[in-house]
Amino acid sequence: MTDRPLKQIHLAAHFPGVNNTTVWSDPASGSHIEFDSFRHLAQTAERGKFDFFFLAEGLRLRETNGRIHDLDVVGRPESITVLNALAAVTEHLGLAATVNATFNEPYELARRFATLDHLSGGRAAWNVVTSSDAFTGENFRRGGYLNRADRYTRAAEFVELAREFWDAGDAEVRHAGPQFEVEGRLSLPRPPQGHPVVIQAGDSDEGREFAAATADVIFSRHSTLTDGQAFHADVKRRLAAYGRKPDELKIMPGATFVLGDTDAEAEERATEVRRAQVGPQTAIHYLEQVWGIDLSDHDPDGPLPTVDPDPDSALIQGRVRFSDPVAVAERWRAVAAEKNLTSRELVIEVTGRQSFIGSPATVAGLIDHFVQNDAADGFILVPHLTPGGLDEFVDRVVPLLQERGVFRTDYTGPTLRDHLGLPVPGRR
Repeated sequence: MTDRPLKQIHLAAHFPGVNNTTVWSDPASGSHIEFDSFRHLAQTAERGKFDFFFLAEGLRLRETNGRIHDLDVVGRPESITVLNALAAVTEHLGLAATVNATFNEPYELARRFATLDHLSGGRAAWNVVTSSDAFTGENFRRGGYLNRADRYTRAAEFVELAREFWDAGDAEVRHAGPQFEVEGRLSLPRPPQGHPVVIQAGDSDEGREFAAATADVIFSRHSTLTDGQAFHADVKRRLAAYGRKPDELKIMPGATFVLGDTDAEAEERATEVRRAQVGPQTAIHYLEQVWGIDLSDHDPDGPLPTVDPDPDSALIQGRVRFSDPVAVAERWRAVAAEKNLTSRELVIEVTGRQSFIGSPATVAGLIDHFVQNDAADGFILVPHLTPGGLDEFVDRVVPLLQERGVFRTDYTGPTLRDHLGLPVPGRR
């Protein structure tokens, strides 16, 4: 680290979605449908001076062998609708929705995000995701199927066309490209931010290039300082080719946290949390995702399956399978043998994301260390309890980051671009 000024940490709050993050067995676990749950977590994030509140998207429930996975979130309200409601009960917090570029159209989506940006006074953000999943696409008129190679081609033109609509305001847009041919008017003034903030999540080479060309924030997943530094350096290096400066893209990995009065207490709590997140049923589901065969009779507290995966299986629907399940199974077996792990313990080992565990002082120090050493520009925090799981972090860790001089004590501008230190794009 050089003698440069301290980097300011960016923080966001993620309301857990279609995954096994939420510890449903905890009595403090609340509804994922009632508006009060979203309101509580968002207002806690705003009390902590976070940059934004983030919602994931699940367009179809996962199935295993034709049956819905019991631990999925069922009935999650549509994200932009929730955020429009949250705009009325927050004043500064950014509001980010995940919306798929494969199953939507640019005009309609540009108008919805422009509306959110106007209603919130410039706090909207769009997490652009893509899909080549024909199973999910069955919910949509044209079947939704898109070759994997075409996902980012469509997404890049989609974002470009949305920005044309935002720039044009109520003027006519005429666009003719390989993916879209459109003539129309947005019928809204240009959004307060110029363009709502664009977030992207993807670790492949094409995903990194798409982020460097298009995104304002990248939602990554790297669990070690070294991996984070390598990703940070690689993506920031790519920006120059698009005429962009390093600060014009914020890298914010997803991260969980577990606090305790001491580091030892936090470690003990973290072990309990991970075992609650990966119960026997969830462990079997993850194994089936790799092996592609029915493992309902497999003992999750025994060794990994001895049979080889079926690489052509369609057992799991609605979740992307590993590209080379045989290689993944071999790697998992090596880890299990080295550490003497059961199937369930192995799943706990390999599915954990970046996690900050310790006393408030330890967690504040770890987060600051990652940011100051360019492993990230900040973190999107994913509590294991909703809606109250962020409260302890805001009450006990945020003040310590503020004392270090690396996190704001108050908002300094009204828009999400102000919070993130991003320029307002000129009208093109």
